[in-house]
Formats: sequence, C-alpha cells, structure tokens
Amino acid sequence: MDGMVALVTGAGGTGTGRSASIRFATEGAKVALVGRSEDGLRETKRLVESVGGTAIVLPCDLGDPGGPRTRMVEETENALGPIDILVNNAVTHGVKPVHEWTLAELEHHAQVNLWAPWLAMAQVIPGMMERKRGWILNTTSFAGELPPGAGTRRAKDGSSLYGAMKGGLNRVTVSAAGELEGLGVAVNALAPQMSILKQTQTQTQRSGQEAAWLHTPNAIQEPVETMVEAALALCSGDPDVLTGRIAYSLQLLLELQRPVYDIRGEKLVEGWQPRDLVAQIKAREEYNASGNWPEPFDFHRANTPYPDALR
Repeated sequence: MDGMVALVTGAGGTGTGRSASIRFATEGAKVALVGRSEDGLRETKRLVESVGGTAIVLPCDLGDPGGPRTRMVEETENALGPIDILVNNAVTHGVKPVHEWTLAELEHHAQVNLWAPWLAMAQVIPGMMERKRGWILNTTSFAGELPPGAGTRRAKDGSSLYGAMKGGLNRVTVSAAGELEGLGVAVNALAPQMSILKQTQTQTQRSGQEAAWLHTPNAIQEPVETMVEAALALCSGDPDVLTGRIAYSLQLLLELQRPVYDIRGEKLVEGWQPRDLVAQIKAREEYNASGNWPEPFDFHRANTPYPDALR
C-alpha cells in the first residue's frame, strides 16, 4: 500500500476500523479516519502515527444525510490525494422484535448501515474508474444471510433490521463489482466468521432479553487480527481475481493460505494461522448447527467459496 490513500469509516472505536487503519499504515497507506467520536479518532490517529503512518481526523455522523459525510471524500483527497481504498466499516446495531421498530429508527439505521456506504462508494468510484485502480470493502455480517427457517436461532435473535441492512449491502457490493469488472477496481464485502472479541457493552448494561440475544460465547469469537488480515488481502489483491466476494474472514484466510499477523504486521498470531483455521471454523459451524442451522457457511455460491479443507 505504499503511497496509497485509504478512507476508513468507523475508525474511532476499538474494533476493525481502528485496527485496519493501523495495519494499513504499517503497509504504507495514508489514512483518513471517519467516525462520530472525535476523541476516539484522535486516539486512532495517535496509534497510526506511532507506527510511522500519516492520518487525518474527519469527525462525522454518518446518520446525518446533510452532514460531513457529503464532504468526507473531497476533504480526504484535498489533504492526502486521490482515494485508492475505501473501507465502509461504520455501523449501528440494535435488536428487538420486528413490530417494535419505529419508522424513525428504521430510517436512522438505513442511513448509517446502507445509504452512507452506498453514497461513499458513489463518490469514490468515478475517480477509481478514471485511474483504473481502486479497492472498496464493505464490512458485513452473518446476520445478512437468510436463515433457513423460522425455527433457527438466527431467526429469533432480534436482528431483523441489522440483517436486512447487511443483506442490502451485500447485494449492492456484488452489483458494483459487476459494473466495475475489468476496470481495475475491486469491490468486496467481509464479515467475521461469527463475531470479534473486543471491548463492548457488558450484558448488565442491556435489557435481559437484548443481552441474551446478543451474547456469543467467547470460545467462538475471533481476534480482530483475523478480520484485519482478511481486509488487507481484499484491499490489496488483484482486482481481476478478488472482487465480488461476500467473504468470511477465516474461510478467506484458509482459502488463500494467508498467515495472520498482529496489527503492526510484525508477529504471527498464535493459534490463528491457516493450519489452525479448519478447527476454528468447525467450532463455529457446530454452534450454528445447535441453533438449527446445519452447514451454515457452505452457501453453494462462487463468491463465498467453501474451502475443500472443510469438506
């Protein structure tokens, strides 16, 4: 990524956005950091600079249609140069029954989770087409997959709205990839295999039902390093080969036989190398099977291949 410019949304928290920004900087990228928390963004900037990188801070509420999101691409390019890499990582998440969502809540979630990334793509695609180079990555979720029936745990977990947004984002990802095929621009979506182990709200800060819905056993959560390594692969790979993917982190790393490094790109992460990933994925399959979703990651589609090592 030497000399490239990356714009990363959702970069002010403790998860994928911040970690990807640091790793991209270690690979030579200059990074524009977008998010709601200016304090969080400044901490990410400090961490980027600690590895010798360059970053700018662009505070932005992506849920505001008339706010700074309309200017973030222009401001990035004015400060750092043309954008080579866009990572749409910002998200808002909530869980409750279908009939309890209000129209205002539906509209807010759509603004953050679907319209903001869509419009960010629309802002960067013309320049990428002109330069015949670019990588777009939309972070997604297993919640965006269609549960195989009403009796599955996933159909009952309150994530109807979040899943609808991610399902829509997956669809526009594949469409954009098709429209840009052969033009030097890759467009992909990436989800953790299940969920990422990171700082979050404690269950006591949520309602009892919401805490139960959102709980994922620690044993099947993955370190943020696996998501970042997969993101790096999709944001630096050959656009003629790696595009149009609805990828899952561990499956992609297993398919590519890609080593997983720490956030600074210096040390291998123990227990998360390609040789370890079959067992890790199988554990997640077993968890989903216990919720009436057998073979959850074998989607029988070319853009989410199921590695032969898992069969």
